[in-house]
Amino acid sequence: MNQHDLAIKILTNLPYEPNEQQMQVALALARFCIPQPGPSADRVFVLNGYAGTGKTSLTGALVKALRASHIETVLLAPTGRAAKVFGSYAGMAASTIHRRIYRHSLTGNAGHPGMRENRSSHTVFIVDEASMIGNDDEQGSFLLRDLIQYVFSGTDCRLIMLGDTAQLPPVGSTMSPAMDPDTLRSYGLKVTRATITDVARQAADSGILRNATRLRRAQSLPQTDSPMPVPVVTDGYDDVALVTPDELPDMIDSAYRSDGPGETVVITRSNLTATQFNQAIRSIVLDREEELVPGDLFVAAKNNYYWTRRKKEIDFIANGEVLELRSVIASESRYGLRFADVTMGLPERDDVEFDTKIILDCLTGSAAALDRDNYNRLYQGIYEDPQIMPPGAPHEQRIKLLRESPYWNALQVKYAYAVTCHKAQGGQWRNVFVDLSYVPPEQMGREFFRWLYTAVTRARSRLYLINPPDAMLE
Repeated sequence: MNQHDLAIKILTNLPYEPNEQQMQVALALARFCIPQPGPSADRVFVLNGYAGTGKTSLTGALVKALRASHIETVLLAPTGRAAKVFGSYAGMAASTIHRRIYRHSLTGNAGHPGMRENRSSHTVFIVDEASMIGNDDEQGSFLLRDLIQYVFSGTDCRLIMLGDTAQLPPVGSTMSPAMDPDTLRSYGLKVTRATITDVARQAADSGILRNATRLRRAQSLPQTDSPMPVPVVTDGYDDVALVTPDELPDMIDSAYRSDGPGETVVITRSNLTATQFNQAIRSIVLDREEELVPGDLFVAAKNNYYWTRRKKEIDFIANGEVLELRSVIASESRYGLRFADVTMGLPERDDVEFDTKIILDCLTGSAAALDRDNYNRLYQGIYEDPQIMPPGAPHEQRIKLLRESPYWNALQVKYAYAVTCHKAQGGQWRNVFVDLSYVPPEQMGREFFRWLYTAVTRARSRLYLINPPDAMLE
């Protein structure tokens, strides 16, 4: 197999006639995956593709071409939801980065696991949604560093980073380090990069993609002191609609009836607003008065390795992962907090279930996860609990027992009917409602465009804009 033959296979696997830019990128990918003989440095290919440019189809064609050419390929993504989306369009199973590169403990240790050994050789690792990968996460590890170390500890392995730098960067970052050539070069890597900007002809009739393109281009406008409203386009498109607050309950109910709650989401700008939407949707649309009802959907508010450590089907519960409540076992109050023992599952997998303890106080709190005061209350309660801690136990023993406590490791979840944009990132839904109520004119700048672009591109079929300011409408 030579570079030319692989490029032809990639283009042949495309479901449409490629444009000139797509053909050039296909050839560059073929050159990267089949390098010339001789020693070479560890290599990474950064492919930045904007919404509607055909990056998804091109990646799927690349994976099919590599497999047909008997080139080992591994697909990865930062979250379980993103891995599911990636696997569906690439035509082979994708794994989370965590599951592939980390060794998970079966002894009850809920801390960050150790590194696995990469035994792969002559393998192309392809990572989707790489713009979500940060330099360090809330567990204190360095996911980008560890991914690079794992991949290039194998024999003659290559790494392709796929992403969209017009989307939101990781929380706490101003840019996406995994998509930044300078950051990657700092690890001693030789970087090849390409950006797909031309919108594919097949996307020309999509209102979702037309609005995404306008928002992406607006991000490159010169920043000024005055607000820069970007008109959104709805007229002439069947897949974009405006929704007033009065119409919203009926529109959400209609989406639930046609596609189900798992294919419908409301995206908001804050955790407080998401909580308010969730409470209203459960009460008005779903007619649920109890706090926990089997069939309820939740989104994990924090990574959790504890409850699935003996489940081969689930590597860990990722921040942003959507879970389905299967049954409620018991509830209790302890350490100043309320807990429930429940059975959870994955919405798309009827055969996967696990028992867990959840913190009920998280469900309606305005913070992204358990707030600092409640964390301190939980810590002190377990640390001083005479039923757990032997009399006179030293600090090191108390910390060890605390880390093994199911209460300390209780899953932190929110209702999943409405989420912030960061929680939605990496996922896609048939129906997406974007809350644009009360957007001050002074906030309509580059960062707002980036937020809205990310929210808009979560929609696969229908996009609903809730109460946008008049200044945003064309």
